[in-house]
Amino acid sequence: MPKRILEGVVVSDKGDKTVVVKVERTIVHPLLKKIVRRSKKYHAHDEANVYKTGETIRIVECAPKSKLKTWEALPKASA
Repeated sequence: MPKRILEGVVVSDKGDKTVVVKVERTIVHPLLKKIVRRSKKYHAHDEANVYKTGETIRIVECAPKSKLKTWEALPKASA
């Protein structure tokens, strides 16, 4: 099974080698049939502490690194 890749915004970079990423997704409400936004926060491992609050980031599933961290930050795309 392939590893999932999610894209979101960094909401916190206070932890050492850790970032908190808010991932938003849209769903159709089952009763109202309207599009609704849902969000979830993930703790991701950032080995070099390169990501700062407000940046867009891509994260990938990995083996558990701590109690909360089961995601890793992908390297920044060079522009």
